[in-house]
Amino acid sequence: MATCTLDYWIDDGWFVGRLRENPGVFSQGKTLEELKHNIEDALELMLEEAPLPVTEYESVEIQMGAE
Repeated sequence: MATCTLDYWIDDGWFVGRLRENPGVFSQGKTLEELKHNIEDALELMLEEAPLPVTEYESVEIQMGAE
């Protein structure tokens, strides 16, 4: 299982965070668990929507999840 580092802080009562390995992925949640879930969803959506700027690439599936 691959892991990512979630940097987070509390802003006006909300847990807000970004992925250290992909700092363009931000999300928020009312709890840390909700933030973890939302950041996973945000990363999945970003990967589905953003075309890669190369014509040849390799990919592997990784599993992200709460500990």
